[in-house]
Amino acid sequence: MISIKSLKELSLMREAGRIVARVIEELASMVKEGISTYELGERAEEIFEQFGAISAFKNYRGFPGVICTSVNEELIHGIPRREKVLREGDILSLDVGVKYNGFFADAAVTIGLGKISVEAAKLIETTRNALYTGIRLAKSEVHLGDVSHAIQQYVEEHGFSVVREFVGHGIGSGMHEEPEIPNFGEPGYGPILKKGMTIAIEPMVNLGRPEVEILSDGWTVVSKDRKLTAHFEHTICIDDREPIILTSHHLS
Repeated sequence: MISIKSLKELSLMREAGRIVARVIEELASMVKEGISTYELGERAEEIFEQFGAISAFKNYRGFPGVICTSVNEELIHGIPRREKVLREGDILSLDVGVKYNGFFADAAVTIGLGKISVEAAKLIETTRNALYTGIRLAKSEVHLGDVSHAIQQYVEEHGFSVVREFVGHGIGSGMHEEPEIPNFGEPGYGPILKKGMTIAIEPMVNLGRPEVEILSDGWTVVSKDRKLTAHFEHTICIDDREPIILTSHHLS
């Protein structure tokens, strides 16, 4: 069953969303050549503690990091580590989730480091635009399939592919709630969205083929052809009119 949040619950989720936004903004400002993804994770943990929030990811099903840091061909679930040092031309996906006062919020961005390739810039722009294409359609009385189809159509029209194995999700007092939010589908199908539902829409886009695989660390998801990937995400609340973005930040 897809839960409908009360005004009080939405207020708590909005607070969690503000923390997520703050972390993403600060980590993005730290990204430079020579910094390790471990350092980014350390700073994220410091900010969580300042707000009295906890990482939604740390120890979730055994995940060892407080955030996900995925570089280049790494799509999602990259583990922050000392030896992963960022270089000019890299693209980095930051995925941040928190639990605050019993409620979750979750968002992701992909950013380029210094001068990136033309195809990397186009991949990032397309994935960001795909997210907002989906968000604009996510209104009350709309089929979820309409949202998924619009994301897929936008991405494929621009020459990229959407990943099938991993999807977005409902979110609230649980990190992953119903429904699943695929980045592909048919219009007119799936659950009908209702005012008060909260979902995390997260296009995951590959430069090449859509297939992915998981590295030997048991977590890091990479494109099977090892071409670049990108990932954007926002937690939103369904409304009668425009959806409300609960994790809005200045990189949006």
